[in-house]
Amino acid sequence: RIHVMAGRVPLGADRAAVAGEMETTFIENLRYAADLLAQEDMIGLVEPINNRLTDPRYYLNTPHQAAAILEKVGRPNLKLQLDLFHCQIMDGNLSRNLETYFPLIGHIQIAQVPGRHEPDSPGELNFPYIFELLESLGYTGYVGCEYAPKGDTLKGLGWLHSYWESRGLQHGGISKAAD
Repeated sequence: RIHVMAGRVPLGADRAAVAGEMETTFIENLRYAADLLAQEDMIGLVEPINNRLTDPRYYLNTPHQAAAILEKVGRPNLKLQLDLFHCQIMDGNLSRNLETYFPLIGHIQIAQVPGRHEPDSPGELNFPYIFELLESLGYTGYVGCEYAPKGDTLKGLGWLHSYWESRGLQHGGISKAAD
């Protein structure tokens, strides 16, 4: 899997004025990239990135926009990389968005909103609920942690050990009953 970036609205350009041309170019580029990736049995991932906090000029901003573009591209080896941090900032309604776009999802990324820190840091998102929802939907892919740890890496992963323990698992996600 490889992240295929959408690009940025040119400096000084009006987003609405260039949206059609940017979409056409992005679709053409995605088709080209998807065909190359298919030769290597690879999946391309498109990620909506919020334009409210992270990058005001990034072209692809919402899962709705990404889904419409993926449909127009029409390549089965292109999927949605859904970063829940960006999705929450742009649209909220994570449960419905996960359910709606689940067939398109090729990768999930997480970070707490608004600080973009560990999932157990203070914020808007209830990650145990989100993880249970992903399990109930049948998600079997990886969940990427794209956040700025408040401390070192091991401390920054403490939330995962606590989550595993709350689910009756040992570190590494192995069932305690399997011991």
